[in-house]
Amino acid sequence: MPADAKTAARPGALMRWGPPVLKVIGTLAATGLVTFGLLWNTLFAQMPALPDKDALWTLNRTPAVEFIDTHGNTISVRGFRYGRAVSAKTLPKHVVDAFIAAEDKRFREHTGVDLMAIFRATLANATKGRTVQGASTITQQLVKNLFLTPDQTVKRKAQEARLAGDLERMLTKDEILDLYLNRIYLGAGAYGLDAAAHTYFDKSATELTLAESAMMASFPKAPSRFAQQAASARAKERQEYVLHEMVQEGFITQSQADEAKAQQLAFAKDKPDSFTGHALDYAIERVQDLLPNPPPDMVIKLSLDLKLQEAAQKAVENGLATMGKDRRASEGAALLIDNSTGAIRAMVGGRNYLTSKFNRATQARRQPGSSFKMFVYAAALEEGMTPGTVRFDMPVTIQNWRPRNYGGEYRGAVTLSEAMAESLNTVAAQVGYEIGIPKVTALAHRFGVKSDLHNFPSITLGSDEVTLYEMTTAFGVLAKGGLQMSPYIIEEIRNSKGDLLWPLSKTTPEPPRIYPENLAADMNSMLSRVVVAGTGGAARFGGWDIAGKTGTSQEWRDAWFLGYTTRFVGGIWVGNDDDKPMAKVTGGEMSARIWAEMMKVAHEGMTPETLPGAKQAEDYLSTEDMDRLNFYRRLSSAFAAVEARGGG
Repeated sequence: MPADAKTAARPGALMRWGPPVLKVIGTLAATGLVTFGLLWNTLFAQMPALPDKDALWTLNRTPAVEFIDTHGNTISVRGFRYGRAVSAKTLPKHVVDAFIAAEDKRFREHTGVDLMAIFRATLANATKGRTVQGASTITQQLVKNLFLTPDQTVKRKAQEARLAGDLERMLTKDEILDLYLNRIYLGAGAYGLDAAAHTYFDKSATELTLAESAMMASFPKAPSRFAQQAASARAKERQEYVLHEMVQEGFITQSQADEAKAQQLAFAKDKPDSFTGHALDYAIERVQDLLPNPPPDMVIKLSLDLKLQEAAQKAVENGLATMGKDRRASEGAALLIDNSTGAIRAMVGGRNYLTSKFNRATQARRQPGSSFKMFVYAAALEEGMTPGTVRFDMPVTIQNWRPRNYGGEYRGAVTLSEAMAESLNTVAAQVGYEIGIPKVTALAHRFGVKSDLHNFPSITLGSDEVTLYEMTTAFGVLAKGGLQMSPYIIEEIRNSKGDLLWPLSKTTPEPPRIYPENLAADMNSMLSRVVVAGTGGAARFGGWDIAGKTGTSQEWRDAWFLGYTTRFVGGIWVGNDDDKPMAKVTGGEMSARIWAEMMKVAHEGMTPETLPGAKQAEDYLSTEDMDRLNFYRRLSSAFAAVEARGGG
């Protein structure tokens, strides 16, 4: 065929082949687009969206509460531990460098995904024939922990990479690092560096040494496994690996690494809340009153002082261990409150929280016995009586009720101060009936008793049931000179980021006066005589003026001591949960001794102070009154002698 004829035939050939080729290309393009769309949908459909910055701090956190005492010491953690927020800028440099060397050496250079690290890891894994190196950046790890499942799938890795890029565009490198250090899981229920530092080494993140930091930085690879092996040779190998990487990156010298390797790490021991659990439960109940909608995670600062809490627990346990068995007493409770503020410094709800979560300080309602007489005499003083007022200790009948003294003896004419000191039942019953029982119960409610009280004559001897918390609060009114006592156990509530949630104001109003100051001093006089020359002698310690009252319920089921100094008011209860009688245990025995042991620790380092009004009751009597009182006593003794000889 001529050349010009071949040329002429080409357009026709192209015309014949063009449409099929274009159709194939179009089909392939369409198929590719559909495939890409399906793949994109498979990888990124239902991918979580990034929330705002503030939400990242609490996203997907399980409820957790950290309790700290009034000095900032961690008491316990309920749930997973999150610790307090830390910033990379305020941490020692070696702490941050350890995590960067172990997890993401090019953290400052990449944009969320480190392609060089991926290539390096792929090559290393192919050479070894197994996975020996990872390539996830700190940003990717953060994304995985906050948003995604731990599944090792292509979909999850694709979403992780994409979200990492989005996060890098949303936050600065410093913000990502802070978020990572506060949200990364480091085993043993600890989320974040501060929580882990306290869990493993019982210190804050700012106090971590180089050796401790390298150990902690080794945990993110397999936190649960490494946490269990923290003191093992395997964990030591991981620590040495991190130190080696820090040397390679120029973060530390070889001599610093060698010194850190040689350091013997001291791991913290578990601290079960067996001696604080009752107080922590009570604090959680109070949170519901203070914050109607509390956040899922909180740091609650309590008024408790761990030293005093432990002292109170030991005092209760020592008393029951040394005296309880012979006296058939199995349980006890204690409360210690700061007079000036109302801060609860110690609360013991029982011998062991792990075996019984029932709080005997706040939940158990028991008969207070003679300790309730404080309300009787406080009401009597309001009605015009004085500590020197004379009444007769003798057999009496009040509305078919015949109160009797412990021991069955009667003393005749006595002052109210003497009657209080010797805990004479007949005098308290007479005085209460004389001024009116409703006035006694009204004063008890005014002083802080919330339990129901009945206006029966027997209430003067403590026949109704109250809590140790209520009785200690009431005695606290006198300890405060007649001002209202408002005990509290929560000082602050913050979220894990450190934001103050309660109280919003640090100013506290002056407590109202609910009892005259001069009468409170008179009550100090009467109650101090209980300790100096009455049933509460076992409560004395260290030269302090002490005012207090013993209490023993019917058939010795309950033994109480409530008392105070110028600094603290405290209460002790001893008994049995099943209400079985003890072996004639009185409040002046076990309870007063336990109280004194607790108070000795609370007053360590303090100079003894004088309690306003603490003096002998005779100071209230004139010479004429004393002569009259002595006459009545001689007359009573004469009648008693005649009766003893059978003279009627």
